[in-house]
Amino acid sequence: MLTIVLPLSEAAAEEPNPLLPHNAEIIFGFVFLILLAIAFAKVVVPKFEKAYADRTAAIEGGMNEAKQAQAEAKAALDKYNAQLAEARQEAAKIREDAREQGALIIAELREQANAEADRIVTHARTQIDAERTQAVASLRGEVGTLATSLAGRIVGESLEDEARQRRTVERFLAELESSESARQAVGTDG
Repeated sequence: MLTIVLPLSEAAAEEPNPLLPHNAEIIFGFVFLILLAIAFAKVVVPKFEKAYADRTAAIEGGMNEAKQAQAEAKAALDKYNAQLAEARQEAAKIREDAREQGALIIAELREQANAEADRIVTHARTQIDAERTQAVASLRGEVGTLATSLAGRIVGESLEDEARQRRTVERFLAELESSESARQAVGTDG
């Protein structure tokens, strides 16, 4: 049995193990792996680095643009708020000016209305005084004529004399005015 075992072990020593690669394959594989690593480091890694740097720059640029856009939007909002506040102040000033002008117009119209009313009252008083004077003169003439005809009937003689008639009427009216003045003085004192 020994003899049989030896040849098998010799045969086994001479034949390479199928599970283990040959030494030349290991060296060739190792050299290829080194060349592949060098090529990968020279070609692929810089492209990845460049893509990573570009992506980082794009993201940072986008963030910077977003910050800049946000700052511009904030500045525009501040400007808008300032303009809005200014417009509100201007509107308040315009309203206040309009109120003042309205008050002035109302005061002027009241003054004009009062002046017109005073003018109308003055004109009416003047007209009333003129009509009263005319009525008093007309009544004096009528009262005088009636008084002389009545007195002539009572006395029984004609009072046709114009001068006598005028004196009689004037005396009668003077007595009436003095009695009316006395009544008014008594009425205001009491």
